[in-house]
Amino acid sequence: MSCFEEEGGWSLSFSGAAFLGLYHVGATHCLRERAPRLLQGARRIYGSSVGALNAICIIMGQSVEFCCDQLLGLAKQVEQLSLGVFHPAFAPIEHIRRQLQSFLPSDIHVLASQQLGVSLTRWPDGHNVIITDFATRDEVIQALVCTLYVPFYCGVIPPEFRGERYFDGALSNNLPFADCPSTITVSPFSGTVDICPPSTSTNTLELDAFNASFQISTRNFFLGFICLMAPSPEVLVHYCRQGYLDALRFLERRGLTQEPVLWTLVSEEPPAPAHGTRDTGQGQGQRAAGLSLNWAVPNVLVKDVPDFEQLSPELEAALKKTSRRDPRPWARFRQSRPGKALTYLLLPCTLPFEFVYFRGRRLALWLPDMPADLWWMQSELRRMALWVCSRMRDQLLARFSPPVASPLPPKAAPPADRAQKPMPPAHRA
Repeated sequence: MSCFEEEGGWSLSFSGAAFLGLYHVGATHCLRERAPRLLQGARRIYGSSVGALNAICIIMGQSVEFCCDQLLGLAKQVEQLSLGVFHPAFAPIEHIRRQLQSFLPSDIHVLASQQLGVSLTRWPDGHNVIITDFATRDEVIQALVCTLYVPFYCGVIPPEFRGERYFDGALSNNLPFADCPSTITVSPFSGTVDICPPSTSTNTLELDAFNASFQISTRNFFLGFICLMAPSPEVLVHYCRQGYLDALRFLERRGLTQEPVLWTLVSEEPPAPAHGTRDTGQGQGQRAAGLSLNWAVPNVLVKDVPDFEQLSPELEAALKKTSRRDPRPWARFRQSRPGKALTYLLLPCTLPFEFVYFRGRRLALWLPDMPADLWWMQSELRRMALWVCSRMRDQLLARFSPPVASPLPPKAAPPADRAQKPMPPAHRA
């Protein structure tokens, strides 16, 4: 508990999660409601990919309704597309850039330089860079755009930040400073993370990748698939509630709350207060040596909570308001089964026109950045061509070059035996 007693003695780290970023919103709201000191007194808040968006919202003090509306808004837009994320109208970077331009204040670079840490992956060597200082508001926006840029999912030309190209920070460092004992880590994937969903698999094998540990289970593979395929708003709301419950379990296990809330959800009477066990330092969730943990706190799932509104009225109200579908008749018809069937039947006729329109619109938006991007593409093609030529030259030289003679001198012949040496002829008398 010593790391949580000194002001500024801990940090927060949010992993990349794509559309499952609503899990971070639920966990953050639980910390804000039941342990606000963990958010207000954090030395720095790190994030990669969508975790960086959640970090900037914490620094700005945005409400839970605002965060839910931003993340669910993009998911609802994808749901209206006939081909989902494969539709030509799907442009997440453009959508997020517009949202950042609209709600970030003019002095956000001052606030971000004091608390924010953004994980970036540098092109082309894949080296991880954590940005903690920002000179202007545009630099904050560009750093967030870079950490959200998934190669070939969002495009083929990585965005630029301070003269270099960067892409998704989760591909090189998914949980910044996760190995530090004073860092509270949050991830929607089961593993050795402080705040994560409880494991439902008996498999104890883990995969260490991108500076994070994931349990090898079908559930994690399923989450990795749906987080890129844009699940329905109902699924995202479910994981937002689960994030709240997992954060509450973290607080109760470490004695940072006063009431045993989770026990009241699974049983009528909570057990007697446990003194806890001493941590041995094994695993990510038990890193701090000497930390007293109460392992008797149960793992609670969303299905175990009959009425989530009693647990967190503000979060439940925000989720119900932001996940509400468009009530207009045409929108309701498009979401119905006959409307979806009609959309797919007309797809061969409508898709070519939609492709030309949205690609032309994206080309018009790309015109200001076209010279710099074309120059970068030319330099990259030249660099790749030189690399291929050098490799081919080395292989050809190694194959057709003559064998090299040994630099050592030939071995000297042994001297003749003196006994066999011919005798000189005898002098005649």
